[in-house]
Amino acid sequence: MQLVADQFKHTTWPEWIGVITGFICIYLAAKENVWNWPISIISVIAYAWVFFDATMYGDMALQFYFLFTAFYGWYYWIKKKTDHGKPVVSLKSRDWLLIVVAVSVLSVLLSLFLDHFTDSDVPYADGFCTALSFVAQILLTRKVLQNWILWIIVDICYVPLYIYKHLNLSAVFYAFLVIIAFMGYLDWRKTYREQTAH
Repeated sequence: MQLVADQFKHTTWPEWIGVITGFICIYLAAKENVWNWPISIISVIAYAWVFFDATMYGDMALQFYFLFTAFYGWYYWIKKKTDHGKPVVSLKSRDWLLIVVAVSVLSVLLSLFLDHFTDSDVPYADGFCTALSFVAQILLTRKVLQNWILWIIVDICYVPLYIYKHLNLSAVFYAFLVIIAFMGYLDWRKTYREQTAH
């Protein structure tokens, strides 16, 4: 316990900011609250710094993508609410094939790039997690139910990666995110079923 306490003492302030705001924004996203997007902007800026410092360049670049999608998601969710459209949609079976192909191709390309052109010591793990997060975020902005399934997978993968990179607070945070993502999936599935029942 003392080792864990000592490691948390060495947690940087950007990581603390990223974790706290990240927890709030994921919780709000699970509750379909539009305020998750502006709060996520704070989180991604903090984590961009954390990942740069940890030489996790794939995840650092991902934060800039998250920044763009935060603005897009904010606009899309407000517009969807105004249009009174169905707020949650579900993937069809053939869509899963497209997702698997997209994640696989993106993962290989990112991993090879990080391995050959950066000093990352985790290029393949970083590349895979970045690719999966990239696709999951697209689904989240479009309010696709199954985005939570992808987030559950990627959050589980991030826990050992962050422990390896000595980002222990983030490892604990992502362990909690697995639970929140599962709750988000159940909440969104309930909403989707209520919509389709009408």
